[in-house]
This record gives sequence, structure tokens and C-alpha cells, in this order.
Amino acid sequence: MRKSYERGELDEAGAASEPLKEFDAWLNDAVKAKVPEPSAMTLATVAPDGRPSTRVVLLKGYDEQGFVFFTNYDSRKGRELAGNPHAALQFHWVELERVVRIEGTVGKVSAEESDAYFVQRPLDSRIGAWASPQSQEISSRAVLVANAAKASAQFGLKPPRPEHWGGYRLVPDAIEFWQGRRSRLHDRLRYTREDGRWVRRRLAP
Repeated sequence: MRKSYERGELDEAGAASEPLKEFDAWLNDAVKAKVPEPSAMTLATVAPDGRPSTRVVLLKGYDEQGFVFFTNYDSRKGRELAGNPHAALQFHWVELERVVRIEGTVGKVSAEESDAYFVQRPLDSRIGAWASPQSQEISSRAVLVANAAKASAQFGLKPPRPEHWGGYRLVPDAIEFWQGRRSRLHDRLRYTREDGRWVRRRLAP
């Protein structure tokens, strides 16, 4: 099961000098190409014993300060980030034969930022934040249904943001762009933050 990558190329002349500008262009390309879930990204964290884990989360915002996602702070990823704030993100836009890898340090966003995003979520999603003890073992799906019913009865149409739910921001110190090419001679440009500025280097595939 092999394929030849022939959809694009990535060279220094055409790439932005700042990685955020390049990421913005690539994400827009993914949206225009109607890639399924273009904002979906794999988040990798590491437990205190050195065991890594991954899961898919959705990018909810990005700027010069970093990349933002929201989740349950008591989940496995939340517990691992509390013990080790170093993490990595990966976008894989298969249809465009592109990958973006981002490494950096993660911290919680402000309560005000989490509140502002929470009220924009659909009601079912806000109730779900109360109903799911994420990553904890439960006896059956009935537990979730019962928790959701309880939260709906308690909060009605205006559930507040739970204290255990909110946002994280990954502040990048390295961003790599990978473009598939023929003969497995792929293009890789890696930007690293050094002395307050971004330095771009080409890596062998």
C-alpha cells in the first residue's frame, strides 16, 4: 500500500519567513480543499513515567501567542500536562499530502478566555462538559445519559463552565512543515525559535 506524492512542493523561496504565516496559508488551503475536519490535530503528551499518549483535539484559535484547544482538565491529557507541560501537535492533511508538526510548552488560558469560548458552544456540548468524567472508568453509557439529564435539570439553558473544563495554549518553539514529494524525497522545513526569532532550516526526509 504505497502511493506517489505528487501534489505539491515546498521550497525556501516560496515559504514564509515566519512559521505562523506559513501555517495560516496551509490551514486556509485545507479549508478551501474541503479536507474533513481541517482543524483536527493530534496532541501528544507524556506521563511522569515517560509513557507517551496521543489523542485528537480541535484547534480553536491561534496567533503569535500560540495554539489553543479546550478540554477537561481532569482528563488523562490534563493530568499529564500538569506534570509535564511539554507537548506536541500534529496536523495531517492527507488530501494535500501535508503534515505540520508543532512542539512547545502548554499552559492554561485565562478563566475569562475559557468562559468566552464556553458560552459559544452548543447547549448539548456545554451539558456534555458536566456529564462526562473524561478518562475515568464508568460502568456503562447509562452513566453519561444520567449525568446529562441531571445537569440539564440543574442548569437549564444556561449551564456555567465547570471549573474542571477550559482551554490550553501551546506556545511553540519549533514548527515543521512536511510536503510529500515523488520518490520519497519529501520537503521538510523546520522553524525553531532562537534568541527571540525564528530560524528556518531544511531537513532531509
